Amino acid sequence: MTASSNHLTLGPGAEFDAVRATIARWGAIARGTGDDGAVLDVPPGMKIVMSTDTSVEHVHFRRAWLSPEEIAYRAGAAAISDLAAMGAMPLAMTIALTLPENWREQSMALADGIAIIARDTNTPIVGGDLTTGSELSIGVTVLGTVRTPLMRSGANAGDSLWVTGRLGGPMLALEAFERGEAPTPVHRHRFARPVPRLREAQWLAEFGATAAIDISDGVVSDAGHLAAASGKEISIDLDRLPLIEGASADVAARSGEEYELLVTGPSTIDAREFERKFGIPLTAIGEVSTVGADGPGVVTRMAGARVPTPKGHDHFTAP
Repeated sequence: MTASSNHLTLGPGAEFDAVRATIARWGAIARGTGDDGAVLDVPPGMKIVMSTDTSVEHVHFRRAWLSPEEIAYRAGAAAISDLAAMGAMPLAMTIALTLPENWREQSMALADGIAIIARDTNTPIVGGDLTTGSELSIGVTVLGTVRTPLMRSGANAGDSLWVTGRLGGPMLALEAFERGEAPTPVHRHRFARPVPRLREAQWLAEFGATAAIDISDGVVSDAGHLAAASGKEISIDLDRLPLIEGASADVAARSGEEYELLVTGPSTIDAREFERKFGIPLTAIGEVSTVGADGPGVVTRMAGARVPTPKGHDHFTAP
């Protein structure tokens, strides 16, 4: 990717003063901003992957739970995780920030959070938008490149269902926050600092992954998206879910905003080599099969017996 590291000179005004201060804060991770659009070069033979994610105060977080840096970091990580789910590597990001009056003193801390995830994932910031409003909102659009994307529709009957990492931390942290308690450091870290599994996805694609999704609504709910897109039935053994310390299988099944990867692929994927290489487990938790009489969907089992399917998160139905 090439984009000029030089920024165009901006005109006068308080809004542009804030933009200038933010760009100065970002340093070299921000490139070629100031025009009506960013101009990017795409390597020959590669496809563009683009995704947008929005983090809104009182919907995705509350101010008392996290620092401004963590809030902005999570917003960027959520968007970049979508690139990982497609097997893509980051090319660039843009930020659309709605900044209320009562957040303006924290604007540079928010910029720092974006800068951390941008540097951690080598995702240059090439533009965006700044406005005011009643609630803090951070919209992040990311672009990536991939030769052969991992699609949700690629699962085949006979594939195994794999998941990266250990599940349950974000939900346990959220439950503690909502009780007015401090989460354990491990649970809080999983909630505040999710890691987009970019290199992990590349490795899995190399070794035969057929479909993937990142876990934002819960492993069972997101498996349902894979099943629907692929026209398959997916079975999950809840007692095989990899648990973070303190989590039950039910919590792990429903925990959202994990940003781990849920992947279908051959049963021969070398989970030990994956863990050796990346320091997190890769666990086979189920299988893909042809659809039954009920059509595409998810079947859940515990100790081999079918059990009711746990419900994940849905922003439009959650209380």
